[in-house]
Formats: sequence, structure tokens, C-alpha cells
Amino acid sequence: MNKTGNGQVENRHRALGLSDHHALEMYQNMVLARKVDERMWILNRAGKIPFLVSCQGHEAAQVGAAYALDRTKDFLCPYYRDMGMAIVFGMTAKELMLSAFARAGDPNSGGRQMPGHYGSKRLNILSGSSVVSSQVPHGVGIALSGKMQEEKLVVLTAFGDGGSNQGEFHEAANFAGVHKLPVIFLCENNKYAISVPFSKQAACESIADRAKGYGFPGISVDGNDPLEVYKVTKEAADRARRGEGPTLIEAVVYRLVPHSSDDDDRTYRSREEVEEARKKDPLVTFSTYLKDVGLLDESAEKEIHDRMLMEVDEATDYAENAPDSAPEDALKHVYAE
Repeated sequence: MNKTGNGQVENRHRALGLSDHHALEMYQNMVLARKVDERMWILNRAGKIPFLVSCQGHEAAQVGAAYALDRTKDFLCPYYRDMGMAIVFGMTAKELMLSAFARAGDPNSGGRQMPGHYGSKRLNILSGSSVVSSQVPHGVGIALSGKMQEEKLVVLTAFGDGGSNQGEFHEAANFAGVHKLPVIFLCENNKYAISVPFSKQAACESIADRAKGYGFPGISVDGNDPLEVYKVTKEAADRARRGEGPTLIEAVVYRLVPHSSDDDDRTYRSREEVEEARKKDPLVTFSTYLKDVGLLDESAEKEIHDRMLMEVDEATDYAENAPDSAPEDALKHVYAE
């Protein structure tokens, strides 16, 4: 906790140019992502939705990064865990639930994609893929197009620590560095590529170290702190708009639950390790900050949680009772019509 000379807690969000409203909105979006995710686990275990890739523990990194972008013209190329990022860019709890239930109203694919594969032309979110890191060269392609058309847009593409070991990331980073493209590479390093610990994935100390080989800055940041992630992402976005090229940001986080609804994380990490990580749960640490600066108290916090839970309840009921996709639509938008 940072304190000023007179003992008061430093107001970090204002120092970054964020209003009190924006700081509270960031927290609210983090809470909504967590509530949707928790509900999806319950629905999966009840046999009502088929699959889930969780964002729990990543919310601060995702929300902080997305807030640093211009949602009117910038692009997201997220990976399957980026629910918080998608929410900031405009996806609703109802839309997320329609996707989880694979209903016809799912805006990502009309119910034909796995959950977590976000996509919206309206919201500038590139449609995701299960192929690890395939969104990274796509993001670089959008950045190249933006540069050629002088649109001053920035692309943020996100991936996990395991994704940073894929050839797609390295080829994309090399191309972006050579051509000084306006792209931000955000690695959400949760220390495990499913069951493989970071120590067995990479010989370097930090994913951020890899940027030097491609000729642009690499920054490692506490991914549990949305304000720190906002700060470095905003600096990277400003740098990209000035034509100075890419930035690699490593947001160090911890996945608080199994890799997916089909994973048993007890086989590769101890319960003590997970419980220790929960002490740095970003929802808890950011709410503590907001209370320390006088923006939140127990009553207001409860109101936000209750309101977000009500939104999730309504979204769940709506999606569970929504119509399925028509079988004849299975190939819609796949082949030219």
C-alpha cells in the first residue's frame, strides 16, 4: 500500500488520469467477470453447459489492459480466457451466457463455437480459435492494415505463458518488430501451460525478456493490480500510435481454478499453493484499495456484488430458455451463399 507524506493512501487511479467513476467501473467489470465465471462452473457441473475455460485470477490484467484502449477504433484479439477484456469492450452477461448454452442468439457464432471463443465485428473483437496463439499473427495483420491505411488504431492480442512458446507468437513478434506495427502483445502468465509449470516451459526468467530479440520493449508487471496493467498498457498504446512499434507486456497472474472444466489441477499443484495465491485475489486487493481511498465501503461493495449477481441470474434464465440454432444453419457463413 502506497501512502503519502501525511499518512493518507496515495490516490493512484487519479494520478493515472482515471476518474473515481472509472476506477469503480473497473472493479464492477471485474466482479461481473467473476460472477459469470462462477455461474458457468455451476452450470457445467450440473450438466447444463458443456465446457468452460476460466478467467478467475486474470480479471485485473484483462480489465486494466482493455481500459487503456480506445474502444471506438482499437481491436482486441483475445484468447479463450479473456472474459474480462470482452466485457470491457461491450459484451454482456446475457451474450456470454448465450454462448455458454450454444444458443442461436450467441453473438460469437450463433451457437456453433465453444465457450470462450469471443468475437464481435461490432465491438472490434476478432473471432477466437482453439488453436493456441493463432490470434497473435491475426492481430499483427490487423495492425499492418491499420498502419497502411493510416488509421492510428492499436491492436491488443493476448495469450497465456504456454501460448508464448508457440511458433505463431515468435513469427508475429518478429514481423511486428521489423515493421514497427501498432500492436501490443499481452502475455497473461499464470505460471502453468495447463499442467506444465513455467520453469519447464522457458529458460528465460521472464516472458518480457523475449521482446529484446525482436527489437521492442518488454515489460513485466503485477497482473493482480489493474492500475499497474492500465499504466503500462496505456504507455504501450501511446507509443504504438506515435509509430514507435510494438510492446510485449507480461502480466504475472495466477489461475485460481483448474485450466478448464475438464482439468483436475490437484494432479500438478498443491492446495497450499493455490490457497496462498488466493491471498492476492485481484478482486480482494482492488476492493481494499478502493476502500482505502474512500471510494468503497462494505455497503457499496455488497450493492455491486448483488447487482452483478442479479444481472447474471437474469442472463442465465434468459439463455437457458433461449432457442437452439437451427440444424440447417450449421454451415451458415462457412461457405459463400
